[in-house]
Amino acid sequence: MALSQLLPDVALTHDVQVSGLVMDSRAVRPGDAFVAIAGFGAHGLGFVEQARANGAAAVLFEPPAPDGLPVPADAIAVPGLRARLGVMADQFHGRPSQAMRMVGVTGTNGKTSTVQLLAQALTLLGTPTGTLGTLGVGLYGAAVPTGFTTPLVLPTHALLAQLRDEGAQAVAMEVSSHALDQGRVDAVHFDVAVFTNLTRDHLDYHGDMAQYGAAKAKLFTRAGLKAAVVNLDDGFGRTLFAALDPALRAIGVSSRAHADASVSAQALQLDHNGINFALNVQGQVHPVHSPLLGRFNVDNLLAVAGALWAMEFAPAQIASVLGQLQPIHGRMNRLGGAHGAPLVVVDYAHTPDALEQALSSLRSHAQDRLICVFGCGGERDTGKRPQMAAIAELKADVAIVTDDNPRGEDGDAIVADILRGFARPDAAIVQRDRAAAIHQAIGMASPSDIVLIAGKGHEPYQEIAGVRHAFDDALVAAQALLPRTVLGVRP
Repeated sequence: MALSQLLPDVALTHDVQVSGLVMDSRAVRPGDAFVAIAGFGAHGLGFVEQARANGAAAVLFEPPAPDGLPVPADAIAVPGLRARLGVMADQFHGRPSQAMRMVGVTGTNGKTSTVQLLAQALTLLGTPTGTLGTLGVGLYGAAVPTGFTTPLVLPTHALLAQLRDEGAQAVAMEVSSHALDQGRVDAVHFDVAVFTNLTRDHLDYHGDMAQYGAAKAKLFTRAGLKAAVVNLDDGFGRTLFAALDPALRAIGVSSRAHADASVSAQALQLDHNGINFALNVQGQVHPVHSPLLGRFNVDNLLAVAGALWAMEFAPAQIASVLGQLQPIHGRMNRLGGAHGAPLVVVDYAHTPDALEQALSSLRSHAQDRLICVFGCGGERDTGKRPQMAAIAELKADVAIVTDDNPRGEDGDAIVADILRGFARPDAAIVQRDRAAAIHQAIGMASPSDIVLIAGKGHEPYQEIAGVRHAFDDALVAAQALLPRTVLGVRP
């Protein structure tokens, strides 16, 4: 595409055909336009030489240039470049988000599960659906990791174009608060926006809950949005719902009999086989029998139901497909639970609210003790560490504190922060070696106990001192369960 088509209001000394728009100089390929803007630690103008060496056909930058950084004579100054990247990328890729039915999901917890369950449901209903989020990008069941919950704005549009070209007719996409605050979804056309909940997380970035909530709310004020699905059992959700534009189709969902809900769960029952409830969609009631574990998965299923209702599927279709949905990798995944082995559940719960929900949900399934293995990530919000400890102490019978992803922080310091949240720190078991902690928890569990391994879920690594080491909670748990299952070994 010609640069003049992307920048019709910018006076160009000569037009250039470009084959891509790229912000990372290392990813530039011959013919690309290199977009040099300020990053988190450096400015793109400092990497022009590398971009040129990789074949950049043009260099775009936003004036004024930072002091001390030379500007190539042929670099193109584009006022307000950062703010217009979304529109440029959307145009360059042929407006991919307008070619598919786009559902954006935001909230502290439940984004990944809701996106994956929705994509699974739409696929079962005959609509080829792509996903973009924590578990990667691709048609449902074939996602490739990207490293981001929501990628930066240029790759976001490129990935949407990829999904369109692969045959996706719909996309379920996680939209993080960082993405909304940083413009990563600028010019993405969403048809339906879904809100799951708002609890403490990312305050190291947003500063306070008010700013965190305001970032989430941006998804619901976008031009072109047709419908909003909001969890009315969440306090911020009720505030958000009340402030929605009257022109939007507003769909409130609730598992706690909120009067304004048009999609709700009634007669809820949880047992060792999963979840049973009556799905009420504006007065039409149908039974749902789901193999998913945990009460919070009722909220995830209702979010999916609300999105499907917004997309004009019939209530009977919705109830039927909800019962067919299978667990998401790393989200309340069950192992063991038979032949003398305890039930072991691996979940991504890494916030106070998510841990409380996971433990509370499993308590309703537990016959005997509930054992919890958890830690807290390094170089992240330190305020949630004692909160998670207090929750583990209150909700679990045994709490084992271990390493999560220490990253560049001292693991002993993280553990010390966690232990401050226990009323009786001496009652907590500390085993910083995560594999050893998992083996210890499963080793002490009786067949009637439940072991929750929280915090990392789907992650196939453990990050220590900047290095990602291969590590999978589910694989370690399976190894620990093997002698119990095969030999019937019991404590």
